[in-house]
Amino acid sequence: MRLILGSGSPRRLELLAQIGFVPDEVRVPDIDETPAGDETPRPYVTRMAREKSNAIEITDGEVLLTADTSVAAGRRILGKPADEAEAREFLGLLSGRRHRVHSSIAVRTTERTWIRDVESRVRMKRLSREEIDGYIATGDWRGKAGGYAIQGPAAAFVPWIEGSFSAIMGLPLHETAQLLQAAGLSTRSAA
Repeated sequence: MRLILGSGSPRRLELLAQIGFVPDEVRVPDIDETPAGDETPRPYVTRMAREKSNAIEITDGEVLLTADTSVAAGRRILGKPADEAEAREFLGLLSGRRHRVHSSIAVRTTERTWIRDVESRVRMKRLSREEIDGYIATGDWRGKAGGYAIQGPAAAFVPWIEGSFSAIMGLPLHETAQLLQAAGLSTRSAA
């Protein structure tokens, strides 16, 4: 069985390696990731993982893994900020509040698809303007759902989480390992 990672995210590649899965190939899906008008965060990430999976062709003997992660401020989906102004807006929304991080993974063979959703909760401390400015200056917000990465400098802003740390980073490792094993893959280390 060949493992195909359907994601261009370097974080997902690193996370997979932590649990002993090394993809044989990376194929990046090309889909529209715009939320539907009234779509809420959990159904959105589930739809994205499924659509990414369906957008990539696989053959017999291949196992495809796709994923999506989004930060939710209430019912609002906070995806990847388009620019610094949007990153500041997102951090302002999250400052001093608890929020949810939704991750969904899809594992597909030519015969079957498995999907698993994971919800984690994060509390961000109240951020000063200086803290937001300093974080924005690092550039770490780029390409990150909600405008922050818990594994980077923003870790200093998070006193509490409930759920899966790896899911907050973008790939729930426990659930990923379970689904890949259900699809017939076993762990292997990098050569």
